[in-house]
Amino acid sequence: MARIAFILLTHKDPDGIIAQAERLTQTGDYVAIHFDARAKPEHYRKLRSALDANPNVTFAKKRVKCGWGEWSLVAATLEAVKAAVADFPRATHFYMLSGDCMQIKSAEYAHDFLDAEEVDYIESFDFFSSGWIKTGMKEDRLVYRHWFNERNQPKRFYLAYNLQKRLKLSREVPRDLQMMIGSQWWCLRRRTMEQVLDFIKARPDVMRFFRTTWIPDETFFQTIVHHLIPETEIRARTLTFLMFTDYGMPANFYNDHYDLLLAQDYLFARKISPEAKELKQRLGELWTREGVQFAVSNEGRALHRFLTGRGRVGRRFAPRFWEAEATLGRERTLTLILCKKWHVAKRLVAEFRKRSSIPALDYVFNEMAPLPDLGGIETSPEKRNRHRRALMRMVFDHENADRMVICVDPAELDVIEDFTRDKCQTRILEIECQFSDDYLKGHAQRVGLAGHHTPPQVLDQMLPTIRADLHHESERLRDAEFENYALMREGGEIEDNARALAHALDIPSDMAQELAELDYIFRD
Repeated sequence: MARIAFILLTHKDPDGIIAQAERLTQTGDYVAIHFDARAKPEHYRKLRSALDANPNVTFAKKRVKCGWGEWSLVAATLEAVKAAVADFPRATHFYMLSGDCMQIKSAEYAHDFLDAEEVDYIESFDFFSSGWIKTGMKEDRLVYRHWFNERNQPKRFYLAYNLQKRLKLSREVPRDLQMMIGSQWWCLRRRTMEQVLDFIKARPDVMRFFRTTWIPDETFFQTIVHHLIPETEIRARTLTFLMFTDYGMPANFYNDHYDLLLAQDYLFARKISPEAKELKQRLGELWTREGVQFAVSNEGRALHRFLTGRGRVGRRFAPRFWEAEATLGRERTLTLILCKKWHVAKRLVAEFRKRSSIPALDYVFNEMAPLPDLGGIETSPEKRNRHRRALMRMVFDHENADRMVICVDPAELDVIEDFTRDKCQTRILEIECQFSDDYLKGHAQRVGLAGHHTPPQVLDQMLPTIRADLHHESERLRDAEFENYALMREGGEIEDNARALAHALDIPSDMAQELAELDYIFRD
């Protein structure tokens, strides 16, 4: 059975570290602690006093003063690793943690998970081609030497960096290494860790290189493990769940995230907020429990993007430059059918096509709804949206029509506003639907906010936000006060819906009455 030696890098909160170490060792696992040499001496003495008697806890023999982005973080990790390898000969895996991490599965689950495959878990993507680094310094992390810390010595950092660039003092990456990059939160097998320690003894040139790279904790282990271990024995992922905000900072988890965290396909999570005392207590109790079943759905990141993105949806008021001269024409009429339930709008359009010669299209800007060959502009969603006015003008020309109907998702306000600003006459029919809880749960799964195994408690917490979001989309349409706007309601009076259809589609009242009387249109 797997027995884990946790490599714990810490610099504060001795009480929390003591509790974490005692908890993790209750199940026969081990903890090797590196406590930052910059931290308060009394905090370190408190740790030693509380944990020295625990045979499953060890401390790094040498303490390092750590700084973000520096080699010191790797050096501290290696000190804790060496202590763990020497003191815990029965450890099968070495798992990197920080003091802000907590388990989101039981020890029983974690051991079974690691026993299932004879592999290492470490993010390792090609440094130069993967695009893992989104912003900031990239190749220059490696090809120039970095002796100073950008955060506390920014003038020296950039003086040395710019001087090297000016004098063309770049260096080569060790030729036999493929530089890799990834998260610092890894879990490695014992023989892998022993190979890494043997490698760094045999390759002082590699150690010299990494000592002056910038943010080496994202490249050192990632590169060496990839160099030593066959790719078939590496899973390029972390077992620690973490998310980042729009500002590039790790997102914190709070008391109401318990069910969400347990549903993720990870063993640990960071960062747990210091204020989340209830969450810490519940997660702490989880580690030693047996027989717990976890329904893994893994929707956490999609849900975070959805919730944090509300209110930041930008609007585009000016036409794009390639559309400046594009117009459908004053003599043409375009009707936009706006409906969140796509199947409802599609059924209405299908019935309309049976009764009218007016061309009517499905969601051409939201999905790859069929279009005629227009010379390539119709071949991808990106092209359709980039040149939407030109696209619709070509469809009008192809159909030799001066009236047309298309479906648009109500969330696409920029599409709607584009056409209402055009010289053509634009009519709008909004179809207001009723959303049951079951429908919203299905909607959450379709858009990736939830999976088939998402716990019911998580879904219940999501539903008010999703419902409010759909309501907000409808409110935005009405606040825009579009001309030639009509509203058709699920459950509304047939006569009212018929009038809305007749106005928006500009069709005879008897045809509108027929469409309004179709009772299957709104069925889910």
